[in-house]
Amino acid sequence: MSRLLTAGFAALIFAFGITNAAAQGAKGTAAEATAMVDKAIAFMKKNGREKAFAEINNKKGQFTDRDLYIFVYDMKGKVLAHGSNEKLIGKDVIEVRDVDGKHYVKERIEMMSKGPDAKGWQDYKFMNPVSRQIEQKSAYLRRYEDMIIGCGIYK
Repeated sequence: MSRLLTAGFAALIFAFGITNAAAQGAKGTAAEATAMVDKAIAFMKKNGREKAFAEINNKKGQFTDRDLYIFVYDMKGKVLAHGSNEKLIGKDVIEVRDVDGKHYVKERIEMMSKGPDAKGWQDYKFMNPVSRQIEQKSAYLRRYEDMIIGCGIYK
């Protein structure tokens, strides 16, 4: 009987380990990306830009989860905060293209220039920081004041 219980317990631990590992490697969802953008804007409203940018740039902070991370641009294409690549902060990336030649930052600016409450989804290709592969990506974007706040999901 004790062997049966031990075997059952071992199987349970093994199953939990696989489930937990799979959950950690799971891709973020559209709903999670949308919620993260909303949360980042609420955090910025409450705490100001400086604290929000510091938290967004913190790879272990609340605005980075698996392959989800927040990025912030000004309306001219300058990176103000980036949850995955701090080397981009302060850079003008308006001319950046994806592997298919798409000017995705210019497109973001055009989308968010439609009004102070502009928001929407954008498709492009980008390197996944988890897989390190170029993948199809969709980013949820919202305009907040003079900024573009976004979070993307890998398809």
